[in-house]
Amino acid sequence: MVTEATSAASDKIRCDACPVMCYIKPGAAGACDRYANHDGKLVRVDPHIILERTVSHGGKLVPFSRSEDWDGKIVHEPSTFVTAIGAGTTYPDYKPAPFIVSSEVDGVDMVTVVTEGIFSYCGVKVKIDTDRYLGPESAVVRAQGEAVGHVTTSEYGSQMLSLGGVHHLTGGSKKEGRVTCDTLMDLSNCKPVEFTIDGGATVVVQAGEPPIVNGVKEERMRVGCGSATIGMFAKQWHGKVDEVVVVDDHITGVLSEHQAGKLLDIADTGIKMKGRRSTPGRYFQVADPGTGWGGTNISDPLSILGPFNAKEARPGLSMLMVSTTGEHASYYVLDETLKPVETEMPADLRFSVERIQENCEPALCTVLFMAGAGGSLRAGVTDNPVRLTRSVKDALTRVTSGGAPVYVWPGGGITYMVDVTQMPAGAFGYVPTPALVAPIEFTMRLSDYAALGGHMDHVRPLSEVQESDDIRQVPWQNPLPGRRA
Repeated sequence: MVTEATSAASDKIRCDACPVMCYIKPGAAGACDRYANHDGKLVRVDPHIILERTVSHGGKLVPFSRSEDWDGKIVHEPSTFVTAIGAGTTYPDYKPAPFIVSSEVDGVDMVTVVTEGIFSYCGVKVKIDTDRYLGPESAVVRAQGEAVGHVTTSEYGSQMLSLGGVHHLTGGSKKEGRVTCDTLMDLSNCKPVEFTIDGGATVVVQAGEPPIVNGVKEERMRVGCGSATIGMFAKQWHGKVDEVVVVDDHITGVLSEHQAGKLLDIADTGIKMKGRRSTPGRYFQVADPGTGWGGTNISDPLSILGPFNAKEARPGLSMLMVSTTGEHASYYVLDETLKPVETEMPADLRFSVERIQENCEPALCTVLFMAGAGGSLRAGVTDNPVRLTRSVKDALTRVTSGGAPVYVWPGGGITYMVDVTQMPAGAFGYVPTPALVAPIEFTMRLSDYAALGGHMDHVRPLSEVQESDDIRQVPWQNPLPGRRA
């Protein structure tokens, strides 16, 4: 637990919950807003969160019990889980974790060790569902004008950002560290943050919500690349149109040349595509990236076509051009000079465009908090920290963050990622070193905890923790209340 010491010069209390070591005057909170001086005592401002597993009856949430019908899960899960949110920290590092809680689950004695980790080594990985061009790979991402990360690879229908990390938190100016810390905390607490990308776009990111690119809210994540779209919808176009071009910044698809078209015996149309031909019906680099058709910089799709080959094309030949989300679509018929003339789209083709849109999932932003649980944090669990690491890798110990499941990276240390939308609201805090404060829990058999060299004399029964006045029980659901499914 956090200790307290009275300054000799005043009635301020010194807090040792983090390396800042604030002196807090009566009625005030420390720099982190997490601890305060209340009548001469150091108190935690936020309540300690305990998750209560519930079931729904007639729209009402009631406590979960073993008498309920089987929910289909192979393994029973505990009905009550003590999170690290509001628990406090292990700082200074020699202290045991603030809560080491024992309970019984299906006849097995278990223990959960909870602490709020102070993470200088942390960041977030952001997945943004959009075809819009956000910026070149490795471009600097800025918040409030300060560099806070960079653009990474473009994945299938999504753009990735890597934000934070120790170099931005501690390796730059004081302002860069502060802005980076604020940015990471806001993103992790599911608040919107506006970024500018060098050489690219302005984007507003909020976990579980659509991205806003250059002031425009994204609606759909593309159904696939241009080639995949051809493969999915070729049968629906067969017999209704002579040619289809699915415009895509990455892989533009052409129906008549594509293998799907060949298997349907669709005749050659004499179409001539710009860009670099990959395999039949698949073209790279038809245009520069941008915020237009299919993530390119074009507003006129005909600009990616060359002249039709007169040996194969004919007047009256019909062509549909569509983007990978169905957001853009135009219908053309070749005139006597074999030039495409835009014409009103037939109803059956409009239906196919709507089918593309229907198959696009809603565009969302995904925020994964990522951190390394260092030796000091692990010392709060056991006097031999490497044993905890080995126990996690051997699947004897389960790691969670605010009760949410995490992915633990292979290799050295305990480096984990967690989807912030699966955590209770307000799970993240900060200390002005700067560093983020995030909950982390380790759950294992009580016997395994003893074998780790755990702090057995600090183990407390769950019933004792539940009797505290400084706790708040919230429903344990997936997704949690207030978060999007």
